[in-house]
Amino acid sequence: MKLSREEVLHIARLARVGLTDTEIERLREQLSNILENFEILQQVDTTDVPPTAQPIPLQNVTTGDEVADSLPPGQILANAPRQEKEYFRVKAVLE
Repeated sequence: MKLSREEVLHIARLARVGLTDTEIERLREQLSNILENFEILQQVDTTDVPPTAQPIPLQNVTTGDEVADSLPPGQILANAPRQEKEYFRVKAVLE
């Protein structure tokens, strides 16, 4: 499927991308090539292939939640570059 210059400009407008004439022509050729490859893939017979969302099985690895005592503030703040009382001192982000 060959894209026209107007179709490439429409896609660029949707993506809010400004293109030069050279870029428009280059992208027209590249996008047309991609669409032609999809047309070839659509011709492949996949009637006996089951639909899959993931080619290999995935398994989440999680650990159980355990209740534990918090660390003392002194130990937490031991390596803090700046501290104020029992808090981290950071530079102001907003003025």
